[in-house]
This record gives sequence, C-alpha cells and structure tokens, in this order.
Amino acid sequence: MDSPVPPHPSEPRPRRRDRHGRGMRGPVAPPQVPLSVSRAESFRDLVQDSVERLERRWPQLADVDFLVLDVPGSLEESVPLGRAVSAAKGQPAQIVIYRRPLEIRTKGRDERALLVHEVVVEQVAELLGLSPESVDPRYGQD
Repeated sequence: MDSPVPPHPSEPRPRRRDRHGRGMRGPVAPPQVPLSVSRAESFRDLVQDSVERLERRWPQLADVDFLVLDVPGSLEESVPLGRAVSAAKGQPAQIVIYRRPLEIRTKGRDERALLVHEVVVEQVAELLGLSPESVDPRYGQD
C-alpha cells in the first residue's frame, strides 16, 4: 500500500516569504529616527551630555570613568541612583549611574534629563569633595 503523499524532507526549507506572500518585514523605523534608539542608548546619551557639560568647567573629569549600569549589584535598604569610587592603584576614579532606578522615578525625557544631571553633579561633588552647588551653580534650580 503506497501513500500518495511524499514523506517530509528531513531538513526544513528556508522561508523566503511570510505566510501571506508579502515578503519579509523590514525595520519599523530607519536607524536615523529617534524611535530606533533604545532606552538604554537614550539614557547613555543623557549621561554623556551631562558629563560633557561638567567637563567644560572641570577639566580633571577627563580622567574619570563614567559608567551606566542597569541596577546596583547589591541590595541595600535604599536603592542608590549613583555611586562614586575614588581612584585606586592602577584604577581611575569611577562614577556609576544606575539607569533603572532613575527611569522609574521619572515620567518623561525632560524630567529624566534633569534628574540624571543632578545625580551626575552629586556624584562628581562627592568625588571632588565639594558641594554640588560649587560643581554646577545651576544645581537644583532647573
């Protein structure tokens, strides 16, 4: 008794089109449109803008590494928004900004940009041993 249906091939055929025959879909937005920028990239841009603004006033910040991490590594009683680490043997000073705790506390891009700048200023002030107002005279006024 022979079956009229041929057996399935062992390897699936590559799909050239979607099931409706319209072809493969492309990206939703071209790369130069802000829609294609991820939230993490957008957040890094905010930190970079804030750092560049402060480096014009404080050239010694060129030797400081600024890092953006999603969340703090250890669980503490209160969630930190940032952390300053002094320079050690062979290691430059670091300022770490935590993305998710900052994003949760803000609603829009403008509010997020203000909070990011305040946190960067506070961490730079802690690292330099100064008050935030002396690091950035506009601190707390925006």
